[in-house]
Amino acid sequence: MSTTTPKALQGGEFLIRTSEPQDIFIPEEFNEEQRMIAQTCVEFLEQHVWPQLDAIDAQQEGLMVDLMNKAGELGLLGITVPEELNGFGKDFVTGMLATEKTGAGHSFSVAIAAHTGIGTLPILYYGTDEQRQKYIPKLATGEWKACYCLTEPGSGSDANSGKTKAVLTPDGKHYLINGQKMWITNGGFADLFTVFAKIDDDDNLSAFIVEKDFGGITLNPEEKKMGIKGSSTRQVFFNDCKVPVENLLSERQNGFKIAVNILNIGRIKLAGAALGGAKATVDTSVKYANERIQFGKPISAFGAIRQKLADQATYCYVVESATYRCSNDMERAIEELKAGGADHAKALLKGVEQYAAEAAILKVAGSECLDYVVDEGVQIYGGMGYSAESPVERAYRDSRINRIFEGTNEINRMLTVDMLLKRALKGQLDLLGPAQAVAAELMGIPDMTEPDDSLLGDEKRMVANFKKAVLMAAGGAAQKLGMELAKHQETLMHIADMVIDTYLAESVLLRTLKLADMKGADNVKEQVAMCQLYVHDAADRIHKWAKEAVNSFADGDEQRAMLMGAKRFSKNTPINTAELRKVIAKKMIAEGKYCY
Repeated sequence: MSTTTPKALQGGEFLIRTSEPQDIFIPEEFNEEQRMIAQTCVEFLEQHVWPQLDAIDAQQEGLMVDLMNKAGELGLLGITVPEELNGFGKDFVTGMLATEKTGAGHSFSVAIAAHTGIGTLPILYYGTDEQRQKYIPKLATGEWKACYCLTEPGSGSDANSGKTKAVLTPDGKHYLINGQKMWITNGGFADLFTVFAKIDDDDNLSAFIVEKDFGGITLNPEEKKMGIKGSSTRQVFFNDCKVPVENLLSERQNGFKIAVNILNIGRIKLAGAALGGAKATVDTSVKYANERIQFGKPISAFGAIRQKLADQATYCYVVESATYRCSNDMERAIEELKAGGADHAKALLKGVEQYAAEAAILKVAGSECLDYVVDEGVQIYGGMGYSAESPVERAYRDSRINRIFEGTNEINRMLTVDMLLKRALKGQLDLLGPAQAVAAELMGIPDMTEPDDSLLGDEKRMVANFKKAVLMAAGGAAQKLGMELAKHQETLMHIADMVIDTYLAESVLLRTLKLADMKGADNVKEQVAMCQLYVHDAADRIHKWAKEAVNSFADGDEQRAMLMGAKRFSKNTPINTAELRKVIAKKMIAEGKYCY
């Protein structure tokens, strides 16, 4: 494996190259303007959203539209929209920060994310100049609200199997769209619909920009949902909806590509929003633990509660590390493409597409972090957590959809491995050489190098070995199963879990080392503890998943050798995790909030 790295890793290269702390971006490096935008988002939630959560969930008439209008007036709907189209023209990382902060807004966060993401971006990135000039300024200011019509009763994960049809009128001036869409976020109040349909008998979807006033659009009543009750979710029916031919978005049959690329952006943005919700829940958990008195003392004084608080915080810190690492990698790729002559829209799409596997990783990690944090939040609250009067009850219900949004976590796990292997087959990622080197290492004498006594030296060794475990399992599976690998979903899922933990472990390691260099190791003891805690726990998980992956495709001597490799590459030095959790929790309890 290489021991050096270019300044910016290409998508997937984290598996085969060693990154350096100075080469990644960490949240502690946000500039003053970014922090001001973040504060504006927080203040918006404090003033307009949190005091009205019950009314929002009851879908009080006009309330969500009013909130979207207010957000538009502040510029929150156009942070990454170019200035010439009435936006602020900020970069991808700044947009991610705003997404994180508004992610604590429960149903409002779903509405604003749908509008600024899947509602606006298809037109911004694939529209003609005329389409952008006509629609984007209205969306950036909130004058118009947007939704995205892809899913149908018979096509969810298999989006390209949609049955909605578009037929050209005899005069060639309009398409008539007929079909049914479901689970359409913002459907109840949207002025503009991005609609996916097949023209005639095409194999692939096309996309259309449809104004509500075109007619031929009817809506079912609002769906009754487990959570995000304040988010408008409707079925939408198109009955001879007459759409001008100039409202075809991009080229005919390019709709599926649009959907996939917009989902890449949506996945990493979902990780950011989930992170915002998770941090807010940690805040409420710490506050309640400090206020709740049992046996004559706050429950935050008890080890069982401190462990929960520490694990909540650690998961947030790790996901945050990976999310902003990837966001900045995407931003650097975008800027490089623009420097090479690509326009902003094409540069952004290609830059994000390069890190599609990382986006899928983060979608899984972010949504599962939030699910874990809110579940533990309910447990910390005890019986009160089950009451609708507590903030964690709503957070618990609202969280669950995130493992389904933007492609289920099962789909995203399989996509993670699939996209990495496809990049390898295209010659964009050299997985074969490093995988062969790991296979040869299995047959050799175990590495007996001297321990690294530097800060987090043991964790550096472990992360390097995690990569070897992934390459061993993925390489062995690809060699043994060949083209049949795609059918072995259980194997893919185990490998994906190894990949996810490896990316997160390296991200938190790099962030913590960079932070220690910036502030001094003695000033980041809690962050060092979180890094150690996550990496050592990840070692046990990776050992388990590696064994299960190997046992699913290997046998005989090959199986025995790879199982020995799984043990070797996930070896960790014993560490007192109870003490680490005490260190992490103590600072939060003192400050009364998530403080990392």
